[in-house]
Amino acid sequence: MSFIGVNYGQVADNLPPPSRTATLLKSTTIAKVRLYGADPAILRALSGTGIGVVIGASNGEIPSLAANPAAASQWIASNVLPFYPSTQIILISVGNEVFSSGDPNLPSQLLPAMQNLHSALQSASIADKIKISTVHSMAVLGQSDPPSSGAFQASLTDTMKPLLGFLQSTGSPFTINPYPYFAYRSDTRPETLAFCLFQPNQGRFDAGSRITYMNMFDAQVDAIRSALNGAGSKDTEIVIAETGWPYNGDAGEVGATVENAKAYNGGLISHLRSMVGTPLMPGKSVDTYIFALYDEDLKPGPTSERSFGLFRPDGTVTYDVGLAKSGQTAVGPPSSPSATKGPAGYCVPRPGVSDAQLQANLDYACGQGIDCTPIQPGGACYLPNTVASHAAYAMNLFYQKSEKKPLDCDFSKTAALIPGNPSKEVWTVF
Repeated sequence: MSFIGVNYGQVADNLPPPSRTATLLKSTTIAKVRLYGADPAILRALSGTGIGVVIGASNGEIPSLAANPAAASQWIASNVLPFYPSTQIILISVGNEVFSSGDPNLPSQLLPAMQNLHSALQSASIADKIKISTVHSMAVLGQSDPPSSGAFQASLTDTMKPLLGFLQSTGSPFTINPYPYFAYRSDTRPETLAFCLFQPNQGRFDAGSRITYMNMFDAQVDAIRSALNGAGSKDTEIVIAETGWPYNGDAGEVGATVENAKAYNGGLISHLRSMVGTPLMPGKSVDTYIFALYDEDLKPGPTSERSFGLFRPDGTVTYDVGLAKSGQTAVGPPSSPSATKGPAGYCVPRPGVSDAQLQANLDYACGQGIDCTPIQPGGACYLPNTVASHAAYAMNLFYQKSEKKPLDCDFSKTAALIPGNPSKEVWTVF
């Protein structure tokens, strides 16, 4: 799926050579990679792979890029032209979370740096192929809950307005880093965890839009959409530059577990593959770069900072979220054999359950490692293409692959066990 990407950081001393990483990526459905710089060895290794690549200019490079068009031209000449188009560079990210950097001078220098790089791309006749943007943290929003109230911080108005104008005029995306993990850390109720992890939950009602949100990712993305719409940028595309969940943490880092990381990233990937979109942007999936490809063992800070990797340096999976290409088996920790105890029968959705709730159940079930390829486009059970049909398939398969306890067919009381094969006139279960 072309909208699933991954962040490839290098603050580590144990990473495999770029050529091995390129081979690993080609064995997965990851279609895009975000780099924090423009490492020539990595760019060469990704040549000819067809993988879209985001490269980055660091915060420290912004002042010279802003002050001197020749510096921007040299940056493009060094970091883009030797590799493009055999390496499919699609975006240059200028700086990372500049407005949260603590450097009071950078925000005013950001747009001139972006403009100079864009001019250099124009001179090379590739400005229509490679876009220029900058990555923001969620802190640029002054209001985000409920999603319909999403708005940028008032203090950023003078800087943000021309920046958004540049993105709109060049057809470039607004790139941002939403992390439901941090939202959960500030509200550790069980229902909040379920909402963050794409697990069955009661949802959260947005009185402004009359929409019930079933997961935190959609809520955060739609808050960004509301903020952009309110700022007059209704046509600006959103790209998720980073999102993820740590699988390990220090004693005080609540929620940083393998189970939660697998639930979040697995649920996210399933949600993106469903193409259901968000309530404010239905029917399509935003480009999303999961953090991260590998752990970065030299990163400072708490243990969680070094515990986001989907893959180990030897190429095996830290935990399986279904990224291996069809026919290839991901290698990871051994899973316990499925028990066959518990009541037989079929797990089906209860009548009257909303599509939003069924979609949440679908995302959860498919995020737990079951094979949902038959209900993806082109799959044997894709038709009828309805949320109810796809959810019935996924919920029943999840139950059949589990220990078959009644709780495995609960889905927040939206599912029930029936003794015989359900009528295909009412349910579509395969």
